[in-house]
Amino acid sequence: MPTGSHWTADLFQDHNWAIEVTRKRGKKELRNRVRSTSPPDGGWGWMIVAGCFLVTICTRAVTRCISIFFVEFQTYFTQDYAQTAWIHSIVDCVTMLCAPLGSVVSNHLSCQVGIMLGGLLASTGLILGSFATSLKHLYLTLGVLTGLGFALCYSPAIAMVGKYFSRRKALAYGIAMSGSGIGTFILAPVVQLLIEQFSWRGALLILGGFVLNLCVCGALMRPITLKEDHTTPEQDHICRTQKQDFKRVSPCATLTKKWVQTCLCCSLQQEYSFLLMSDFVVLAISVLFMAYGCSPLFVYLVPYALSVGVSHQQAAFLMSILGVIDIIGNITFGWLTDRRCLKNYRYVCYLFAVGLDGLCYLCLPMLQSLPLLVPFSCTFGYFDGAYVTLIPVVTAEIVGTTSLSSALGVVYFLHAVPYLVSPPIAGWLVDTTGSYTAAFLLCGFSMIFSSVLLGFARLVKKMKKTQLQFLAKESDPKLQLWTNGSVAYSVAKELDHKDEESVAVAVSGYNPT
Repeated sequence: MPTGSHWTADLFQDHNWAIEVTRKRGKKELRNRVRSTSPPDGGWGWMIVAGCFLVTICTRAVTRCISIFFVEFQTYFTQDYAQTAWIHSIVDCVTMLCAPLGSVVSNHLSCQVGIMLGGLLASTGLILGSFATSLKHLYLTLGVLTGLGFALCYSPAIAMVGKYFSRRKALAYGIAMSGSGIGTFILAPVVQLLIEQFSWRGALLILGGFVLNLCVCGALMRPITLKEDHTTPEQDHICRTQKQDFKRVSPCATLTKKWVQTCLCCSLQQEYSFLLMSDFVVLAISVLFMAYGCSPLFVYLVPYALSVGVSHQQAAFLMSILGVIDIIGNITFGWLTDRRCLKNYRYVCYLFAVGLDGLCYLCLPMLQSLPLLVPFSCTFGYFDGAYVTLIPVVTAEIVGTTSLSSALGVVYFLHAVPYLVSPPIAGWLVDTTGSYTAAFLLCGFSMIFSSVLLGFARLVKKMKKTQLQFLAKESDPKLQLWTNGSVAYSVAKELDHKDEESVAVAVSGYNPT
């Protein structure tokens, strides 16, 4: 039997142990609060912007520069225009088609791992392409393998910018997305010089080494956990229930089954829940029409200029103007929409930019001289850069920052089919009608319809919200109405019930002496 002194010592020991446990628990909660922060809007975020800027150079700019190899491939392999053109179409299409895969890899592993893996795949494709002996080899290496690597890098890097910026999000995206235009402007003459000095094989080999810089960009993508990234108690309960059901069905489940169950039942349901949002469905449909309209101009502007009597040098100058003004549109429009007067109207600015590009298309058949085509290139290029900058911003406003990576993967996936089919359809219209008018009008109306569709959807949503608020005020002055899309939640009765419970507790706890 312990003596009084031993009992006192044990008591103090237990007390000290409890204090130590409480202190460690407090430190753990503090670390969780530190890790769960708001977007810093600066600091390391600018390194993320720089990394995303380099990613767009190594992916989108290099993809555009592949067209410079067109004549070399056609001459070396003695193939026709259509067979050779598939190389560029495949790499562009695979990059967009596999964008959701890039989001899944970055969400389940990390953004750093995804971009580094993509850099290795893209570099391997370019290097193997330098040893190709037929166009089919280039389809597989330069087309599929490189396109898959670009897909693993592109959407995760863009989504990471959205995690680090909130107030200056549009400006950050403008700087990051301008890498495509700046990279094309710089790399195009460099690639041509490399082809002249080292042949197309040496140029592809050097480009393969250059694309390895994607691994460096991936290392810059330091992960950050935001407050909204944490799952709600309801989501945790659902995941736990699903795991218990899974264990009852298969008590001897392997590690593979557990991993599949965890990914499919919990993570994928949360990551892609935005697919059921009406706002995102409307955005997805509008993206299809927008992507159809924007692609053919970059293919047919030079041939159209040549058909109206513009020289080859002047036609190439139009494309240069388009690229440089596109960069200006990326940065300046992003800066403008971050201003206080326009910050709440980014959605409207996106509609405005897409609609104006559609109007430029409608005017293009009437512009048949260089002095008229130069202002067209400036206007179209500026607003093209503007809406490209706002695509991730508008997507983030609809789905939130937590699901941004997955949502961007879906949005860029939807670009793939229009990018693949719109230039051939436009070419067929040119061959059938003998002019570019029908092709340009179809592209213009497609972009205008995209803008009108989003505007109409936003107007309907605003009218429903106003109507719900009006009905709520008429029915009960104490009613508080919280709206999320078309769903309304009444909390007045719940507040009254809580008040009654508080009064009951106070009365029961009152003990008069």
